[in-house]
Amino acid sequence: MALAETRTPPPLPDDPNRDLGFGAVVARESRRRLLNKDGSFNVAREGLRFFESLSPYHSLLTTTWPRFLGLVVLFFIVTNAVFGFAYFLCGPGQIAGSTAVSLPAQYLEDFFFSVQTFATIGYGVMHPVGVAANLLVTLEALVGLLGFALATGILFARFAQPNARILFSKQAVIAPYRGITALQFRIANVRRSEMIQVEAQVTFTRMKRDGSGNREFIVLKLEREKVVFFPLSWTIVHPIDETSPLHGLTPESLKECQSELLILLSGIDDISFQRVHTRSSYKPDEIVWGARFASLFEAPKPDGVLRVDLNRLHEIERVEIPPAE
Repeated sequence: MALAETRTPPPLPDDPNRDLGFGAVVARESRRRLLNKDGSFNVAREGLRFFESLSPYHSLLTTTWPRFLGLVVLFFIVTNAVFGFAYFLCGPGQIAGSTAVSLPAQYLEDFFFSVQTFATIGYGVMHPVGVAANLLVTLEALVGLLGFALATGILFARFAQPNARILFSKQAVIAPYRGITALQFRIANVRRSEMIQVEAQVTFTRMKRDGSGNREFIVLKLEREKVVFFPLSWTIVHPIDETSPLHGLTPESLKECQSELLILLSGIDDISFQRVHTRSSYKPDEIVWGARFASLFEAPKPDGVLRVDLNRLHEIERVEIPPAE
């Protein structure tokens, strides 16, 4: 009796939802990492007109605090410099109370008069007397009111905007794990507030081995995909068993297939009760083989409070990986 011919089932079609929205072209043509360490993307948008590409409100909300405060100071100085020059062009006699005898001194007085008008201070020593100066004062008062209102609103929005401040370990590790190995990386909550219902998704992406030039996205199975509370740190673990796409791979093979680990985290901020997100990634040269993370916990103190040292979040220790059976 002849044995029935064994046929390999056709491969399942690629799930378009696994590419996280990058699309086939970006996944295939990009020669840089898809996600930067800070979570930003390496895709530039071009073809828009100058004013269409501007997004001042979003930029002021997302820029760093030093840059935001610097822009506010720059706006204040430049606006008063412009109005001060306009008062200077009005000529002598338009601003009563001026005692300047030279042109530079007169402009300096006009600049400080503009500051008083812009900030609605009005000491009363200097005041406009001409039509041109009064028109400028009216315009500057309007600009000042609108400027302070906008700055106050954006400042409040920056404080009220919920966001996650998650610190990722600089490197991921391949460490021994229950008789096998596991991919691990560590995260910590930088804020004093807690996050709840924190979920993690790790996607392994690489160029396909069939020579098509296409990239595949594989969601890795984690030891634990969600924690209810996230007050301290969390070591996220992907066991590398026989079903793992990392099984049998080496540091060289990870580099050859241009692989990347895409990390997506989401949770609920316990103050605003809004869901916040953060993301990062690891490239093959950021994965250390034969290492494990050092303990974050400090020696117990007499008060019994458990303490962790977040300065040790990135510390690793070398270990021997058992040979594969």
